[in-house]
Amino acid sequence: MADWIVERGIGEIRAARIVDDEIVEARIEPDDALLAGTILPARLVRRITVRNEGIVAWDGGEALLHPLPRAVTEGATLLVEITRPATPEPGKPKRARARPALPDAFPGDGPSLAALPGARIVGPFDRDLLGEAGWPLLIEEAMTGQVGFPGGALSISLTPAMTLIDVDGDVAPADLAITGARAAARAIARLDLAGSIGIDLPTVGDKAVRLAAAEAIDATLPQPFERTAVNGFGFLQIVRRRSRASLPELFAHVPAHARALLRQAERDRGSGERTLTAHPSVIAAIAARPDWVQAVERTLGATLALRGDAGLAISAGHVQARFP
Repeated sequence: MADWIVERGIGEIRAARIVDDEIVEARIEPDDALLAGTILPARLVRRITVRNEGIVAWDGGEALLHPLPRAVTEGATLLVEITRPATPEPGKPKRARARPALPDAFPGDGPSLAALPGARIVGPFDRDLLGEAGWPLLIEEAMTGQVGFPGGALSISLTPAMTLIDVDGDVAPADLAITGARAAARAIARLDLAGSIGIDLPTVGDKAVRLAAAEAIDATLPQPFERTAVNGFGFLQIVRRRSRASLPELFAHVPAHARALLRQAERDRGSGERTLTAHPSVIAAIAARPDWVQAVERTLGATLALRGDAGLAISAGHVQARFP
């Protein structure tokens, strides 16, 4: 199997490309996400002429516009195309990015994951193809930032400047540099990491080893992307086009954990009432969306009970059926 499997879930669409029964690429699209490619009318709020940029706003959002049309004055309305949604970060979230729409463009939403070429669409009553290919492990990696591989592990950290991947292990540095580079490239595709990505490999003096590590990335990570060489300190940078939030970025916030817990509930094999136990913030996010709760109850043919436990981590929610 090598096609995209697209699952219409509660509050989100999930997609995975599966090769040899393993997820090699994955994406999640929340229902309320602003999609890249969306075209909408916006008002130019401020011109930032020195950067050839401007700030545009519409009901419910704003974006950084580049390039700045010379003829559009502040207060005027124009059609813009979203190139990247807003990035939620601690402190000051990054605005969405946009560009002027083409002259013949019309307002409309950007392409959804449901429109992936050749995608097989599945729902909660279908065979759990994502689960069989390792979706729970993938989500655990996104939640924790910890990814294991033979002989080592990756630690993935989100920073305002870039996503950092630290490679550590207990094998010889030369071997770890190459296997770690390959594992990092695999994680980038699996977790949908994009934008600026830094990979910290073991320091290796041998230039041939550094070249082999870079080649391992080229052979593993699907194009398009750009990268630097591996420097003498074992660091290289990768840049991938960013059109949506990565999985770790999504799971840095409570709603993604709430939706993941509801997926667990939908796929639970027990019977009778299901009790969802999770951190109070996760339970509050679910309780605030009665439509989500009702959707799960329709799938299960049973009621949901919500129980908050402040002693649980946000990622530690679980589902219990009344009758196993």
